[in-house]
Amino acid sequence: MSLLRVVEFLCVATVLIAFVGVVLKRNLLMKILCLDVMTTGVVSLFVVLSRRFGERVPIVFEGVESYAHPVPQAAIVTAIVIGFATLSLSVTVTMILVQRLQTVDTIQIEKKTRD
Repeated sequence: MSLLRVVEFLCVATVLIAFVGVVLKRNLLMKILCLDVMTTGVVSLFVVLSRRFGERVPIVFEGVESYAHPVPQAAIVTAIVIGFATLSLSVTVTMILVQRLQTVDTIQIEKKTRD
């Protein structure tokens, strides 16, 4: 099993474990943290999958056998920026919600917002 396959497996495992955290955790901040970890796993997987083998490298160095294609890399940078903005907005909304309802438990938040 090659090193790239191991890294791909670890990225997919990170996404799946974070998804389980999103589903099972009741703490709103932990859900947001798991979503961020899941986003990081997806970005890492795309970075690993964007590697090219056997093509001509744009900048030639001795011993370079692979390189990262620039178009997927640009998309990944955009995804990182959007992910950071989404995370910041989510934490801000959570802070306002916790100030008003005095809890981070999602079940209690649902009960309080129904009343």
